[in-house]
Amino acid sequence: MDTRANGFPLLLAILCSFLPFFVQSQCNRNPVMFTFGDSNTDTGAYFSGLGMIFGAPNGRTYFNRPTGRLCDGRLVIDFLCENLNSEYLTPYLEPLGANFRYGANFAFSGAATSPRYKPFSLDVQVLQFLHFRNRSPELLSLGRYILIYIESKACNINASLILSGLGYKDLVGEEEFKDALYIMDIGQNDLAGSFEYLSYKEVIKKIPSIVDEIDYAIQGIYQHGGRNFWVHNTGPLGCLPRVLSITEKKENDFDEHGCLKPLNEAAKEFNKQMKAVCEELRSELEDATIVYVDIYSIKYDLFANASTYGFENPLMACCGYGGAPYNYNKNITCGARGHNVCEMGSKYISWDGVHYTEAANAIVASKILSTNFSAPQIKFNSFCNK
Repeated sequence: MDTRANGFPLLLAILCSFLPFFVQSQCNRNPVMFTFGDSNTDTGAYFSGLGMIFGAPNGRTYFNRPTGRLCDGRLVIDFLCENLNSEYLTPYLEPLGANFRYGANFAFSGAATSPRYKPFSLDVQVLQFLHFRNRSPELLSLGRYILIYIESKACNINASLILSGLGYKDLVGEEEFKDALYIMDIGQNDLAGSFEYLSYKEVIKKIPSIVDEIDYAIQGIYQHGGRNFWVHNTGPLGCLPRVLSITEKKENDFDEHGCLKPLNEAAKEFNKQMKAVCEELRSELEDATIVYVDIYSIKYDLFANASTYGFENPLMACCGYGGAPYNYNKNITCGARGHNVCEMGSKYISWDGVHYTEAANAIVASKILSTNFSAPQIKFNSFCNK
């Protein structure tokens, strides 16, 4: 018997404890979302774009196979889609069987805000969106024309099947772009990567340029009709097993939960500036709704109160190499030859030293849906009920 199955009851208990927030929300119209970000949100773009799959044991918990997600199961965005009774977002780069009826996912593993014009930085993701934004309504219109033509000729063929084969179906219409929700979740790689070659003070000086790129992305989408924005700040970088393992540190660098204070302080400074930008944009962008979500507080609480959520060894990766205290080795990462993996991911916060387990993601999603960490406190499904 697969011992991993023993973790299912615990995961189920975790999900049930947050059940009120997982009850499917009602939408008056088809919920359409577009996401921009990094591996925290990537549902398969890395594989589609580069042909490199994140192999087993990724995907073992829910999908029972690797899906291009850096997780044992579902990501936060997957749970948010489930809440709206929407299909999981298709990566924009998916070449086969793509369904964009509910939007598209432009997030790409490893993505950052800079350098610009480097695949697949935030500005490139926005450029991809703008191409999709222009072509999708055109193809839908062409599809309707073809359908009318076929029906006028009384052809005894399946018109819907033809449209699907031509790629003129399962796209987003003009009005849907205006009503859609645009989700931003990026910045973690900019900060974490900077700490590998810059001092703390130098990283802090770099933060405004990171925030400016996100500001620019939001304004660019707004100029092309986007009105509903959902902005996640960045999580506690200093609590990630990879960071704890590779960073040079002194005894006084640790906080009471074993996380690295310098990296968490940098994350807090980034979040402070990101929140200020969101406040400015609310006053500058007419008719726009911009919700800022405090992901940092949600995730840090997992580490600070791990036992409350049923987690053990909060600073240790489920999948990696090296054992305690972090089970992370940059030369033998999750999926590489020689790695080890825990039996029950539901008892771990970290999946591979960087990314969170499905169990942790479920809790994060439930707290997002509670609106307790949002400014302003607007329900996640408000965009599809206006």
